[in-house]
Amino acid sequence: MRWLSVNFLLSALYMMSANLDSAVNGSVPEEHAKVLRDILSPAAKVYYPNSTEFNTLSARWSTLAEPNVNVVAVPSTEDDVAKIVQFAKKANLPILAFNGAHAAITTLGRMQGGIEIYMGQLSSVAIAQDDKTITVGGGTSSKAVTDALWNAGKQTVTGTCECVSVLGPALGGGHGWLQGHYGLVADQFVSMNVVLADGTLQTIDENSDLWWAMKGAGQNFGIVTSLTSKIYDIEQYDWAIETLIFDGDKVEAVYQAANDHLSPVPVNLINWSYWLNIPGADPDKPVVLFYIIQEGATTVNPAYTKPFHDIGPISIEAESGDYRDLARWTQVALDSTPCQKTGLANPRFPAYLKEYNIPAQKLAYDAFAAEVSGDSPFSTSIFMFEAYPVQGVQAIDSDSAAFAFRSDNILTAPLITYTPSSNELDQQAAELGNKLRNIVHKGSGSEELHAYVNYAFGDESPQNWYGYEQWRQDRLKALKKKYDPEGRFSFFAPVE
Repeated sequence: MRWLSVNFLLSALYMMSANLDSAVNGSVPEEHAKVLRDILSPAAKVYYPNSTEFNTLSARWSTLAEPNVNVVAVPSTEDDVAKIVQFAKKANLPILAFNGAHAAITTLGRMQGGIEIYMGQLSSVAIAQDDKTITVGGGTSSKAVTDALWNAGKQTVTGTCECVSVLGPALGGGHGWLQGHYGLVADQFVSMNVVLADGTLQTIDENSDLWWAMKGAGQNFGIVTSLTSKIYDIEQYDWAIETLIFDGDKVEAVYQAANDHLSPVPVNLINWSYWLNIPGADPDKPVVLFYIIQEGATTVNPAYTKPFHDIGPISIEAESGDYRDLARWTQVALDSTPCQKTGLANPRFPAYLKEYNIPAQKLAYDAFAAEVSGDSPFSTSIFMFEAYPVQGVQAIDSDSAAFAFRSDNILTAPLITYTPSSNELDQQAAELGNKLRNIVHKGSGSEELHAYVNYAFGDESPQNWYGYEQWRQDRLKALKKKYDPEGRFSFFAPVE
């Protein structure tokens, strides 16, 4: 009887074709949202525009090229997700899963009218009895996983920002603090439950042909409702950081020292840096904020820090703590500014590097400083440089996953932050971001632009996101044709 009830409701909605046309181009009639609510579990929720809940749950971290949704559905069970996808398929409505904070790719703006599936209620953490794996709900945050594992003496690779979900970065590969030991977030996958484009909920693992694609291009193939991943004993409880601030005139010296002394990054070390305006340090131009983070220490080894001390930083600050402090130290904790949704546009323009090209760093800094200093509308922008240890990433066969850029060492990305006000300003931001990216990419000497898909702007190609090898592109397209021939999951960095 339940099956008959669900299908009757789906069929009834499908028959309302005139109203469905308006749903795609305008608002979904509220009575149809009620139909959707009736087929879901008791704890599921459906919100309609102009409600506080709708506005909160549909808000984006970046307001540039936002998806336009008419209904927010909040599943409380994995089966709810399948029913929402079935409902949308029958009604010919677009769907988009929302999960966390930081997706800013402009291809999401192609979602015009339809159903947002907000994954927040699917948050759970369960450690297996053998202490070798963890199973998390599809809406679980990285912080929730880190805290639960830490309390059990365990750890795993998650994204660095506390406000992102585990699955968000993982499906694009996923960089993390512990990748030097264990590989990317996607390299930890053991199995997953995923709702496919046909609305079926399936469990897949390494025996599925789809497994390869989910590890790097997963947003194109379904909605992951739960994930089982590898976990590990905590080996080192102590962590230390040294934060150095340099005048912009020291850019060449700083990155030459990084090449000479932190390349490749040792397995127990992480090096991040930001270019940004800090008026208290330099009122006229951006500074270089430089982090050296060491695992298994209460003070960062002077062998790593002395070359940078010798350059002459404006300030040096040392702290010690444990793994749970890393996000706060690097300003990506839940209460940090980059984790807030404040109506800003936040496009990024990523490019991977093997090492720093010092003349290119200088050119990029000068171009950045010229555009973000003073009363520029882009004055709160930053240029990010993330150098993680890569031993664990590069120990894994590159052909084993859709993530294609294991041989790269440094992730760079200008983040052009501004208050959107016009198409002209949007265009200026895009031109600036691409100009900065092109400078560092040209300095790499590579003809191929390798762009981390989770940071992508949206004007890149599938080759930039998923690799230039023809076999990779062919394999992704073949899997897309098999599992999502109608392109239901094609709003985030589509494979074709």
